[in-house]
Amino acid sequence: MPQRHSKNNNDLAFFTYEEKRKLGYGTQRERLGKDSIKPFDACCLCLKPLIDPLCCQKGHLFCKECILECLLAQKKDIKRKLAAHAIQQKQEKDEEEEKQTLQKARELDAFDQQNHGAVPQYNDRSQSRDRNGFHGANSVKVTSYEEEAMRNMKAFWLPSATPEAPVKVEAPTTDTTCPEGKEKLRLKQLFPISFTEESNRESKKSKALESSYVCPSCKVTLTNTLSLVAVSTCGHVFCKKCSDKFLAIDKACLVCNKECKVRNLICIEKGGTGFAGHDDHLEATDFKHLGSGSGLGLWKPASKT
Repeated sequence: MPQRHSKNNNDLAFFTYEEKRKLGYGTQRERLGKDSIKPFDACCLCLKPLIDPLCCQKGHLFCKECILECLLAQKKDIKRKLAAHAIQQKQEKDEEEEKQTLQKARELDAFDQQNHGAVPQYNDRSQSRDRNGFHGANSVKVTSYEEEAMRNMKAFWLPSATPEAPVKVEAPTTDTTCPEGKEKLRLKQLFPISFTEESNRESKKSKALESSYVCPSCKVTLTNTLSLVAVSTCGHVFCKKCSDKFLAIDKACLVCNKECKVRNLICIEKGGTGFAGHDDHLEATDFKHLGSGSGLGLWKPASKT
């Protein structure tokens, strides 16, 4: 006989703490490893080391080939959506003109019936049809109201009368967006950047496949834990401390002595720390709670604060 234990006790009228934990109750925490974090020198699209890196005004880094292909694909998609929207507008215009034509025809028909309703409109000597238009005992004339009802009848079992949901194509925006920050992005807003590689030969031999970069001012190795700043005028990358201490005050690059202003200092977006949330993204996305007596784990979105 197996012994009763608090973790395996399932004959109570309430959930124990261990049973709640098994159902996902409470805050879920998970420490991410290094393989789950994007390095600061990796492309946001291909997630590979940067080749001819370009940076947007929000600090997202891309390979030149990757971002050009992305912007070109967005332009093709915008062109396709504009064509579909133009076709839809033309169809809506044609349908509106057809409705107006039918409305005018109905108004003329009603006016004609009102003015000539007392005069019989048939000349049948055999008198096989009466005034209501019946052709005989077994024939029935379908009125205009019945025709309209038959035309608008929704029948899921008839292919010709199956209702269709109209797919409306919204007018697309003509601006290309950044694939990472979702803000408006143009090709001329991108600027090339250049990292300063470490000149130590021993580090190069030990890391033949990985290239390490340093700040050209303080010679500190750049990692994901540091805040990096890129100069949009020349493209050199510095750490945040050197940028605030020298670039923001001297208003000139320390490498090429090129003039730069405060608006030219772009903070590079990092790949993240060892936690799932970092910087300004510390916000819960979902939580689980247990219904009273139901025994079911329900999911609800967390309320934004």
